[in-house]
Amino acid sequence: MITKREDIRNVAIIAHVDHGKTTLVDELLKQSGVFRENQEVAERVMDSGDIERERGITILSKNTAVTYKNTKINIVDTPGHADFGGEVERVLKMVNGVILVVDAFEGAMPQTKFVLRKALELKLPVIVCINKIDRPEARPEEVVDEVLELFLELDADDAQLDCPFVYASAKSGIASMDPSQAGTSMAPLFDTILEYIPAPEGDTEAGTQVLISTIDYNEYVGRIGIGKVENGSVKVNQEVVICNHHDPDKLIKTKISKLYEFDGLAKVEVNEAKIGSIVAISGISEIHIGDTICSPDAVSPIPFQKISEPTIAIDFCVNDSPLAGQEGKFVTSRHLRDRLYRELNTDVSLRVEDTEDTDRFKVSGRGELHLSVLIETMRREGYEFAVSKAEVLYKTDEKGNKTEPMEIAYIDVPNDCTGAVIEKLGSRKGELRNMSSISGGTYTRLEFSIPSRGLIGYRGEFLTDTKGNGVINTEFDGYAPYKGDISYRKLGSLIAFEDGEAITYGLFNAQERGTLFIGPGEKVYSGMVVGETGRSEDIEINVCKKKQMTNTRSSSADEALRLTPPKILSLEQALDFIETDELLEVTPLNLRIRKKILDPRLRKRAGFNKD
Repeated sequence: MITKREDIRNVAIIAHVDHGKTTLVDELLKQSGVFRENQEVAERVMDSGDIERERGITILSKNTAVTYKNTKINIVDTPGHADFGGEVERVLKMVNGVILVVDAFEGAMPQTKFVLRKALELKLPVIVCINKIDRPEARPEEVVDEVLELFLELDADDAQLDCPFVYASAKSGIASMDPSQAGTSMAPLFDTILEYIPAPEGDTEAGTQVLISTIDYNEYVGRIGIGKVENGSVKVNQEVVICNHHDPDKLIKTKISKLYEFDGLAKVEVNEAKIGSIVAISGISEIHIGDTICSPDAVSPIPFQKISEPTIAIDFCVNDSPLAGQEGKFVTSRHLRDRLYRELNTDVSLRVEDTEDTDRFKVSGRGELHLSVLIETMRREGYEFAVSKAEVLYKTDEKGNKTEPMEIAYIDVPNDCTGAVIEKLGSRKGELRNMSSISGGTYTRLEFSIPSRGLIGYRGEFLTDTKGNGVINTEFDGYAPYKGDISYRKLGSLIAFEDGEAITYGLFNAQERGTLFIGPGEKVYSGMVVGETGRSEDIEINVCKKKQMTNTRSSSADEALRLTPPKILSLEQALDFIETDELLEVTPLNLRIRKKILDPRLRKRAGFNKD
């Protein structure tokens, strides 16, 4: 018998990066009474990871639940960055509607289009929340038109086009149905959710069906499957079968040992959950995303869309430099392999492959940020390893032609910087598709079609060319025929000549050759990249060179030498900088760039020099 659970609503919050999803969830939690009045609450409480807090981005989708007017509202906060799109794709199967958050100034952006397309394909009703209406330059009426145009472009049906618009300031904790009148609380948004998001429905008398959309991982209980009860009910100690729509041979008999529902920020243990409930199930080690938990007498897997394939790959290698093993806790290939394969427990968009070399693993992901977050997480956990330059994953079409992943890049730059950006992207095989004036004529929006590899290592140059005022957003645009070779870096590297410690005297002489990445007192080794030259070829220098004492001058005269402060590269900048014949040595304490072949004679013999 098909019934509706009127006491539950399941909704996901989707948006472009930095449009205010997580701040909006904060206010919904506060105003629903989840926290005590005197409780100290961190900003962006849903961004629980250290890296999420530091970068101000959401990386993993997270579940929470609030109660409003005796109705439980399960809320899923999703990432806004394109590299974590795999998170968004799968959680939409868990909800009955979405709240699309759009910045009242920036309007509809590339990732807005991506997440909205996914929601419309699943025929989910959409509530549009125009956020940040208190910004001085807010333009809510124009943004509403942009969003409606986006709906039309994505072939939304009449019911989806007739969606409600809510105007909010998540930071101030107010929402209103009228842009000209400021609200006093989030009540209008809560009421719109109850009225417009349909209650979950299912057959209460049918066998159990729970579709697993997210996997959490805990060192104490192992894998935790999170999903929605589609039909029937699920109970503790119930005998079930795990099956999968894409893998007909997968049939695993098991038992539900622990069952949780969400309440505020906590998981609450329950004995039974009925249709529409979002539950967490622990104690089943074989559970994966896309699996369906069924009753043994009614095995029926629920279809689950395939997650988009990775487009970019990096080699993770055991660190074999002369300084290897001095700073990291986990340094062997076994440590590295175990950690990478453990990441697959929670990250569905990642691929890890063994290679012919037992000390090297190929890791594929959705973009540079996706992989750099993994690298940063591992170094913080005490791992020491080396990574290669990011390379795109090519495919072959039916005719045997080589194809490569393409991106649409939307770039907002000050008018006086457009020439430099067009020239740089043109040299990286970018084709200018569109050009329009925005922000009252002071900025230009450029739209490029460009190979994914053309954007590797470009963001640093882009910020320099636009004096830090440019914004670049990208959207994956499928595969297209190979566009030809691209030369990434025009400038060569300064390479240390010998092992030792960098000395002020040696650095003073070296800084005339280019920009240094290290300062005095740092350990170096032969083949380590210590800077960037102003010329196209690599230059070997001796930064360990000391000023010899003679009878006319003392070695302490070094104190008079003035060094230019070194350019300290962040992880992303270092990944952008390295060339195909270089590696980035990653340790918990340092990032060092080095040549793959450290010995200068062997390097020349292998033809790695750029002459």
